[in-house]
Amino acid sequence: MAKLDNIVSLCKRRGFIFPGSDVYGGFAGTWDFGPLGVSLKKKIMDEWWKFFVEDREDMYGIDAAILMNPKTWEASGHTATFADPLVECKECKSRFRADKIADGINESVTTEEFLATHTKCPVCGKESWGPIRKFNMMFMTHVGAVLPDDDQEVAKKGVAYLRPETAQGIFTNYKNIVDTIYPNIPFGLAQQGKAFRNEISPRDFILRDRECTQMEIEYFVDPATWEENFELMRTLHHEFLEDVMGLPKSKIHELEVPAEDRAHYSKRTIDFMFDYPNGEEELMGLAYRTDFDLMNIEKASGKSMAYRDKTTNETFVPHVIEPSIGVERLFLAVLSSAYTEDEIDGEKRTILKLPENLAPFRFCVSPLLKNKPELVEKAHEVYDKLRKKYGNVTWDDSGNIGKRYRKQDEIGTPSCVVVDFDTMSDDTVTVRDRDTTKQTRVKINDL
Repeated sequence: MAKLDNIVSLCKRRGFIFPGSDVYGGFAGTWDFGPLGVSLKKKIMDEWWKFFVEDREDMYGIDAAILMNPKTWEASGHTATFADPLVECKECKSRFRADKIADGINESVTTEEFLATHTKCPVCGKESWGPIRKFNMMFMTHVGAVLPDDDQEVAKKGVAYLRPETAQGIFTNYKNIVDTIYPNIPFGLAQQGKAFRNEISPRDFILRDRECTQMEIEYFVDPATWEENFELMRTLHHEFLEDVMGLPKSKIHELEVPAEDRAHYSKRTIDFMFDYPNGEEELMGLAYRTDFDLMNIEKASGKSMAYRDKTTNETFVPHVIEPSIGVERLFLAVLSSAYTEDEIDGEKRTILKLPENLAPFRFCVSPLLKNKPELVEKAHEVYDKLRKKYGNVTWDDSGNIGKRYRKQDEIGTPSCVVVDFDTMSDDTVTVRDRDTTKQTRVKINDL
């Protein structure tokens, strides 16, 4: 299995992911996506959108604002409950999320339970801890003309939060969707976008960061049918992860989350776990949120969230099934599944065996020799033709052909197309396969 350090190194070396604000020494919990990373990330998001929205008749997309009325987070329970257990080392003053540095405890851990684990500080090695404190992970900001010297009441009026999830943007628009397009139930509202969580201790590369991209669906159902719709979403996500993203079925595991560990809004949750290089971690969640969110909105806003069934004429507040995926977690799952090392003629080779639908480039076009004008000119003709047909095609004439192959293997390009002297006479090119290294002659028009 690939090591996380190898993947991190590859990501920076080949322009997939860089540490956020790298030129200034970085900024913990933030990451910048380079040219290849942006391409892979966009393909992942586009495939999700096509699979769950464009290819279905019961899904509709929305794009809600990141900044929302603070009442949103009061009604949803985030202001009161969206918190992690923070513990501080008395010796070195380092702060950690308690359930991530001690074994056998969860988010609801008490000070006594944590101290009983006899956990040593990961920084100084001492066992000297303060009490567990709840740390709200929402980023607070101020909207409007609020100055540092304003009094507390003025400052409080301008308080807002960067959204910690995209889900509430969907729930607050539920009534707008019902009033405008009145979809048949069950129906889903899907959204992709940024979410922000002030993690106590960001770690494990892009697995736990402070700024991430989420892909979420709120699937509105008749309360009597929630179980069958839960199973539908469960099946669809296995299909998406395994068939569209190309993740090995053997690395995906379902964890039925016990009641004491579920989010405050959930009556049932299954976490899809994945075997990452650093161990088994959550890849995505599937939650039955009941009518928790819509009823809270109804109470807080005074507006009815009821839906009238077109067939039965029955009126009810829908229940919700929520599948939620963090793009960065899926990105890392795809990368770690694709990362492979082998040996060709005694030389070590690193390959990203990315599915063709996700590879940043489908083809790399090269002239066999860059100092032969006739080969370069012909290669540019082939390059332009393939770019017009496929879009994601790259050009490489640096170094010898062997080095070009190794570079393209490492960034996941499925096929390298080489224009050589035979091309000039028979209009065929050499197509070299990334995974097998097999080379075949193919007519240019058949590419």
